[in-house]
Amino acid sequence: MALWTVHGDGRITDSETVAPQERVSWPLTIGFGVQHLVAMFGATVIVPAATGLPVATTLLFSGLGTLLFLVITKNRVPSYLGSSFAFVAPLVAAREQGIAAQLGGVVAAGLLVIVVGIAVKALGVRLLESVMPPVVTGAVVILIGLNLSRQATSNFSEQPLLAGLTTLVILLAGVLGRGLVFRFSILIGFVAIWMGGLAFGAVSSERIAALRDAAWVGLPKLYQPELRPSVVLLMLPVVIVLVAEVVGHVKAVAALTGRNLDGSAGDAIIANGLSTALSGLGGGAGTTTYSENIGVMAVTRVYTTAAFAFAGVFAALLAFSPKAIALFGTIPPGVLGGCTLVLYGLIVLVGVRIWMDRGVDLANPANAMVGGAALVAGVGDLTIEIGDLEMGGMVWGSLLVVILHPVMRWLRAARHT
Repeated sequence: MALWTVHGDGRITDSETVAPQERVSWPLTIGFGVQHLVAMFGATVIVPAATGLPVATTLLFSGLGTLLFLVITKNRVPSYLGSSFAFVAPLVAAREQGIAAQLGGVVAAGLLVIVVGIAVKALGVRLLESVMPPVVTGAVVILIGLNLSRQATSNFSEQPLLAGLTTLVILLAGVLGRGLVFRFSILIGFVAIWMGGLAFGAVSSERIAALRDAAWVGLPKLYQPELRPSVVLLMLPVVIVLVAEVVGHVKAVAALTGRNLDGSAGDAIIANGLSTALSGLGGGAGTTTYSENIGVMAVTRVYTTAAFAFAGVFAALLAFSPKAIALFGTIPPGVLGGCTLVLYGLIVLVGVRIWMDRGVDLANPANAMVGGAALVAGVGDLTIEIGDLEMGGMVWGSLLVVILHPVMRWLRAARHT
């Protein structure tokens, strides 16, 4: 893995950006790592909590998976690998079969993603552009932000005062702040209102008691997976979503940094597959490149992978402290809502930017109609049950745009020949 070069003298002005393979001073780099840790933590622990998998184990393998991702992509693609919400529905459907069977499905999904990544790497950018052109990747990025928006607004409405204050502080720091205030606007708003919420009783007594009683040090629980065909079949739609999310992430980072990262897409897919399989082998939920951290990068314009490396190390260490996990459990929903309202909105705009930069023709019916249907399926959280499996808007939206767009484009081209 290439070493990071120091950006200038290690400090940054308001107008500067920091490239993925650069770094700022180590204290600043650690600070940006903490900011990325804060951005990913809430969503990462929700998935195992909702599916019956151990939270600490999932956190451990998300941190290790992030470090693995950075190594495989050779420091070119900044990302944190957190728990994927695409796994929630199939893991819940398989819950009655036990943790071992659930984990077998996670491992199988990871292995299938690796196969796709190898194909993309072997066949090159041409395969990627033919299957997932800019209209598809832009739609996937927009879809991710819009689908997550329901989570942000739900948390916001639960504690509107705290949420409004969090959003206000982040916006004031991000829009009017200069220097470090601007760069750390997410962290400032998040921590300030979180601490205020703790001081003024916005956290339930049950969570305070859990924090008080939690041990300082504890080992994450490890489990062995068991492959069952019925559970593996439930994971097939997840594979398409994971590949779409990773490619969308690579395109989003490329749009933000002004670099062509198509050559790294195969490595990124392989890395995400390996991370997911590794997590399943140990007892954690499947992982994906995290959109929350795209939002942070869009705000700060600091893309150094060194910050993500620190975030991965921090996450892995936190997995060995039940006290630290319980502390993060005291984050009020309103604070999460106020923070993610800004971050998810930025994700949507990154997708729009992909469309604009690549000149996507929205007058073309294949682009407009398929893309529009996919976005509505995602933002409306279209949920359909197929047997025992319930698939939500993120899955259906991704399937619509990834599968139908190439078909409709081919049919339209064939009609004009």
